[in-house]
Amino acid sequence: MTHESQDGRPLLTPPLRDDPARSLRSLVTPYARPDRRKALWQLANTLPPLVGLWVLMALTLEWSRGWSLLLVPLVAGLYVRLFIIQHDCGHGSFFASARLNRTVGAALGLITLFPFAYWRRTHAIHHGTSGNLDRRGLGDIQTLTVREYRALPRAQRLAYRLYRSMPVLLGIGPLYQLLVKHRVPFDLPLSWRAEWASAFWNNVTLSVAVLALCRVFGWSIVLAVHMPVMLLAGAAGVWLFYVQHQFERAYWARQEQWNADSAAIAGSSFYDLPRVVHWFTGNIGYHHIHHLSSRVPNYRLRECFESDPRLQAAPRFTLASSLRCARLKLWDEDAARMVGFPTQPA
Repeated sequence: MTHESQDGRPLLTPPLRDDPARSLRSLVTPYARPDRRKALWQLANTLPPLVGLWVLMALTLEWSRGWSLLLVPLVAGLYVRLFIIQHDCGHGSFFASARLNRTVGAALGLITLFPFAYWRRTHAIHHGTSGNLDRRGLGDIQTLTVREYRALPRAQRLAYRLYRSMPVLLGIGPLYQLLVKHRVPFDLPLSWRAEWASAFWNNVTLSVAVLALCRVFGWSIVLAVHMPVMLLAGAAGVWLFYVQHQFERAYWARQEQWNADSAAIAGSSFYDLPRVVHWFTGNIGYHHIHHLSSRVPNYRLRECFESDPRLQAAPRFTLASSLRCARLKLWDEDAARMVGFPTQPA
């Protein structure tokens, strides 16, 4: 018997939500093993090219702004790939050594602007609460239900509409995250000392690095090089996260019905991207497998995906079909699907 994915593509096996989560996790478990050689090679083909191309942009900017800007997409892609490496370090999946994961993850935070311990804890909360309507908050894109939205005062409805607009999510959002929220994590309890310390020391080392770069290249060059890279990489990162959980037949449930396995296998998408885009995004498009087991390193996600047809039966989107997700703003609890804003007031 065949089934169809969200974009109409036939699937050879029943959708993931019909498959026992335990058996699917058993298929993924053999791939939840770090490989130091692959990890080091991934660092080698990402970090030096990123640094080298950034310096090349800075050097060429003085005599040709056009040639320098041509490198922005490439550098931004490497920036995203480097963040995925830090992301894997946060899950303890990039290296077998916990100490090495912490050391490399914290060091990469100086480049990605994400304080390692702070981001690691908030992202762990996302994995533990994804799709839970009663535990929305840290690490997620804010999502209201239709009833919650209708109950808001007019001013708050407008604020939510602005927040969920693509210009804000993809433009202002990344700047806010990198320049405000991750500099002073005011959303964290003061008792989370390790996370506050992570943000503090990230800010200190980042300040020293920026001062050094400005002394070498000048502040105008540093700003002109890094700002477009950060904006493009940030927009790409937010869009990836958006498509992975904000699709029409995603999974959302109240606490009493919520199930972690169902949230992992029905609430995460497979973003079927061109091979080169998978490379730059660290295979994060295989997101349903990542949520089945965050211990699978990014360099083994594709291998895991191709190992069994049952792991390929996920909500699937291409670059073209994923654009439809941009109109989805609210969760309709009655219809059990994401919808746009209502055209008529309640």
